Amino acid sequence: MKKILVTGGAGFIGSHTVVELQQRGYEVFIVDNLSNSNPDVIDNIAKITDIKPVFGKVDVAVKDELFGFLKQHPGIESVIHFAASKAVGESVEQPLKYYRNNINGLINVLEAMKEFGIKNLVFSSSCTVYGQPEKLPVTENSPIQPALSPYGNTKQINEEIIHDFIAVNKGINSICLRYFNPIGAHPSGLIGELPIGVPANLIPYITQTAAGIRECLSVFGNDYNTPDGTPIRDYIDIVDLANAHIAAINRMEQGKQKSALEFFNVGTGNGLTVLQLISAFEKATGVKLNYKIVGRRAGDIEKVWANTDLANKELGWKAQVPIEETLRNAWRWQQKLAK
Repeated sequence: MKKILVTGGAGFIGSHTVVELQQRGYEVFIVDNLSNSNPDVIDNIAKITDIKPVFGKVDVAVKDELFGFLKQHPGIESVIHFAASKAVGESVEQPLKYYRNNINGLINVLEAMKEFGIKNLVFSSSCTVYGQPEKLPVTENSPIQPALSPYGNTKQINEEIIHDFIAVNKGINSICLRYFNPIGAHPSGLIGELPIGVPANLIPYITQTAAGIRECLSVFGNDYNTPDGTPIRDYIDIVDLANAHIAAINRMEQGKQKSALEFFNVGTGNGLTVLQLISAFEKATGVKLNYKIVGRRAGDIEKVWANTDLANKELGWKAQVPIEETLRNAWRWQQKLAK
């Protein structure tokens, strides 16, 4: 059984990826500092898979904590690195928190790979590295634009760090997955997006508004150059996204990479405006949303969606879950939280 480390594995994307890994026979080790997640997630993963992953409350930005965990659990061959601060708006307000957590965390993971003989890294990157693209949809060859937020800048910097590290550490491979907008929840209703405090992402704010937890959903800006004036994003189902990580790990394990470092866009290839997403939620669930248009939010990009041809061809992966099903799963998860 192959051993794999998932940093930030109690988080939204991490937990769903752990489920998919376990269902494919991997022995999964999770480290997470629980700053934006709940320890109950580990038990809920076990309810889905009948396997409880090994868990360590570890802050990867603290080198001794990460190295101490890996000394206790030898033989790990691959790592999927999710652990990072991830709210665009917060990063504008607290830039040093983002540089400290996101850059130090990656450096410690790379040093650990060298120290403990870990060969494969999947890095959780982001479409934010493209900034506001000049041409849409974006391909992996689209220019890297100046970042519009410290969060986006940490993703750009981390990709550069991985590039430089891989160049001088032969035998270590990496795939950077540039996500678009992950949404939804596991069909079981046992795991999903669980923001601490006021949600920074759109879907939990939509579901909390639908549930009456939030009085009103704020739509940030309706004066963008889009069909209805609201920003366009490429919303990808969380299980589809998790499966992209399995495909990336398989590619490295099977030696199919064309270079030691590769980049793939992970999205649906379709863009939806915020108002279109709200309409799709109302249609999928039958619940009307109370929302209002407010001013633009600092750091937000006008429109971005993916060209996913490369991931479809090289990873043998494609987004499959319809948006309505994704939104119903998110709503089911929200209703379960209320019980």
